[in-house]
Amino acid sequence: MPDRIGIREIVFRQRDRPVHARLDPSAFACSTLAGQLADLWVDYHRKNALKTVHAYPTAIRSFAKFLDVHLMSQGIDPTQARLEDESIDLPALIHAWGQSLLKQYPENSRRPWGLERALLALLSHGSERDLNVPERVRRRAAAPPGVRKATGQVLDEFSNAERAAMRKAAQDDVRALERRLARGLELLEAGRDPRRHGWLELPNLIWAARHGLVDSHTLNENLPLPRNWPADIREFAESSGIWPGIGLMGCLHHMLFPREIDLHPFRVLLLLGMTDCTSEELHALQVPDLEFSAEGVRIVQAKERAERIRADFHLAEPSDGTPEEPGDKSYPGRGAWDVPGLLRRLVKANTLTREVFDGEPWLFTAVESRKRVRMDAALAAFQDPGRRFTHWLERHSGPDRPFPKGVSRPHDVRRLRKTAKTTRVVALGGTLTDLAGDDHSVRVFQQHYAHGTTAHVLAGAAMNRAQSKVFAKVTGQATLVRPEDEARLAEPEVAAALGVTLEQGADLRDGQLDMGVSNCKDPHNSPHSTPGKLCHVAPAMCMICDNAVVFVSQLHQQLMLFDHIQHMRNVLPPKTWHSIWGRQEAALKQVFEECADHIEDARKTIEEQALTLNLPLGMRTEYDR
Repeated sequence: MPDRIGIREIVFRQRDRPVHARLDPSAFACSTLAGQLADLWVDYHRKNALKTVHAYPTAIRSFAKFLDVHLMSQGIDPTQARLEDESIDLPALIHAWGQSLLKQYPENSRRPWGLERALLALLSHGSERDLNVPERVRRRAAAPPGVRKATGQVLDEFSNAERAAMRKAAQDDVRALERRLARGLELLEAGRDPRRHGWLELPNLIWAARHGLVDSHTLNENLPLPRNWPADIREFAESSGIWPGIGLMGCLHHMLFPREIDLHPFRVLLLLGMTDCTSEELHALQVPDLEFSAEGVRIVQAKERAERIRADFHLAEPSDGTPEEPGDKSYPGRGAWDVPGLLRRLVKANTLTREVFDGEPWLFTAVESRKRVRMDAALAAFQDPGRRFTHWLERHSGPDRPFPKGVSRPHDVRRLRKTAKTTRVVALGGTLTDLAGDDHSVRVFQQHYAHGTTAHVLAGAAMNRAQSKVFAKVTGQATLVRPEDEARLAEPEVAAALGVTLEQGADLRDGQLDMGVSNCKDPHNSPHSTPGKLCHVAPAMCMICDNAVVFVSQLHQQLMLFDHIQHMRNVLPPKTWHSIWGRQEAALKQVFEECADHIEDARKTIEEQALTLNLPLGMRTEYDR
């Protein structure tokens, strides 16, 4: 494999933008080996038509950096390292590198596995094309990574209380941003060119920021020391929370242009309102992707991994015509907080930014300082210190704030989408097909969304309801009829209270439906037998059947059944006895409590008449062994 020098570079497109990925082998002591791996990366990328660089350059940098230190510690010159050099045990070095990765990343991180897997893929690609690669390197490249693929932490949704507080905090921030920008436009209208009318007037400074005249050098040349600033400029800087010095440059621009931290509220509200849009898709939207109408907004979204473009229409919620909040300025947009209204407000907030600064019309365009010298507009990255989602949450955490006890971690914006999906689950509560909708397959929904706490709770509640219905049907309870009511069973009021017809009531009264231990309302419609056939489990299951009607005159039969059940406790294994007779025993005890005054007389009847329990032969063979 020939040695090459120079920086390796791959250009690929991401969200219709060219992205440059570079790797400089000369940055490492083992530059030859790093160059060979970089060449494999470039060749692998092109021949496999990869859409992105994935983890390959990161794996090469990490491995080369490790080799520089590890080889020198073993007395080996890193500059001599090559893929074809058999004097270097490359498989052992890969193993040692993998173990070092485990110490660099958290316990549940998949990064070590991913980096080693990427390096092995490049080595496998090279071993298939270069005969000089040693055989042991070929075998190692064909084997799986030595680092275990960790089970990543499953992201749960935010709680309902956190969701509500987050929505309110975001709405308050949007109102505050709009008031600030409106105040900035008022100052802009009153401002004049400071090069002719002076730099010591606040409206003139705002005018200069609008026309691109404000940077750190200009302010230093034209303004005195902060202690000598005019009172209105001092108050403005202090009220903006950035004091003193170069912070004034940002204060002036942020009266006209939103910052990255100002865009988080829109991001939060839109993700909570758009269940069919991921955070990446929302972040990549441009103004031309939005088509507003009187009914709502049509959004064209690109799904990178699925390689498809879809258009979704979001209807505008009807407005009742009342002001948004007493004393607040009214801003255009039907339905202030629905998806069309939020997008209108976001487009309006960034209108001046797109007029002043050149660049692509990103929906989430923010104006920030570049190298603390000048202000410029770019797509909000939400990654720099003080600009992440976690920083927005921390600004609202603490006493007398929306989150007095903070927000559950991790502070990952993807949890907002899961929260929106959970809200949909609660609202629909249907099948998985209904819950997945048209933006997911059932399998994807099960893997990524159905494991949330709320979904588990709802699933458990659904299972409990289903089980309760089954148990209510299978496990009933006999009805006890007092002696004074036995003779009146054929009367309409008593029969209706018992849930039987007049004919059934008369048959019960006359003993036509006596099943031995109890009577039965309908022996041919038992929940324990096939409908239409005579119940074959009587009297074993009578005491836990809704059809059973117990007379006090049958109490002696129930006492003998209870004695039989107690006898079987000593015969059957405990688990078997409990599954067969446990519920019947509990039902009999409940009857005995209600008929406690008649128990003694029933016992005397059994002794005086020498009564015995007559059980069907099938019952003894089925239940007593």
